[in-house]
Amino acid sequence: MDSNHSFTKSSVAMHSAADFDQNRIIGADDNTDGTGFCAWLLHAFSILLIVVTLPFSLVFCIKVVQEYERAVIFRLGRLPLGGAKGPGIFFIIPCIESYTKIDLRTVSFDVPPQEVLTKDSVTVSVDAVVYYRVSNPTVSVANVENAHHSTRLLAQTTLRNILGTKSMAEILSDRESISQGMQSTLDEATDRWGIKVERVEIKDVRLPVQLQRAMAAEAEATREARAKVIAAEGEQKASRALKEAADVMATSSAALQLRYLQTLSSISAEKNSTIIFPLPIDLLSAFTSKKQLPPGPPEQNTNIF
Repeated sequence: MDSNHSFTKSSVAMHSAADFDQNRIIGADDNTDGTGFCAWLLHAFSILLIVVTLPFSLVFCIKVVQEYERAVIFRLGRLPLGGAKGPGIFFIIPCIESYTKIDLRTVSFDVPPQEVLTKDSVTVSVDAVVYYRVSNPTVSVANVENAHHSTRLLAQTTLRNILGTKSMAEILSDRESISQGMQSTLDEATDRWGIKVERVEIKDVRLPVQLQRAMAAEAEATREARAKVIAAEGEQKASRALKEAADVMATSSAALQLRYLQTLSSISAEKNSTIIFPLPIDLLSAFTSKKQLPPGPPEQNTNIF
């Protein structure tokens, strides 16, 4: 039990130390309080001034940040220990401290359409939407001048770099994989800025007008060829069915009569006064065929002298 308890304490201490290190600036000094004789003197003078001017000084000392905001405080130009303050009420010393509010809500922005030359030498225009948020307020203020502007510029260049390695067919069909690759690249690059990229979506892919016409003509020709093949297959199946029906009717003389009666029934249903009587071809054969006489003896030419 003692070993498990000690292990739990050590793991909690390691996690708290890791969280504390994340709240500090990457590459900052250990002396973040800026202690010294001048700093101590200014601090004491500021506290004395606040006490003398009470309660009017509370208007400048008490600040409030919302639930979705954090305040990054600078004391004599340096970051004090403890990281960002908030949400709620916090206290600052007006003479020696200043603060910056950071919004932690998710921000979305449109990446302007980028003219990209694809892998197969086709010019396309692609735009996207990026969703991100500030994950570490202290780092986002201290490590980059403008984290939001830098993230937007990086999103544009990343989109151009990724699309340059893809063909036009891959851009049109594999939008999800392109979005995931762009998100991982942006998230890795903006981690040192305190920015977390949550989602990237490809909005639209615009092709040149001539290419659109060529693709439309190709698709139309493909559909026409497929329609002709389907029509030919239908004719073939219909002819086979008619042949099988003719074979069945040939075996039974009553089947043809029943088919004739069925045809008359369908004609009479449409209120048609025309009645069709089938005429066997055998009756017409007597009029069309000619009797051939057997050849007679050849005529003999007699010459009388």
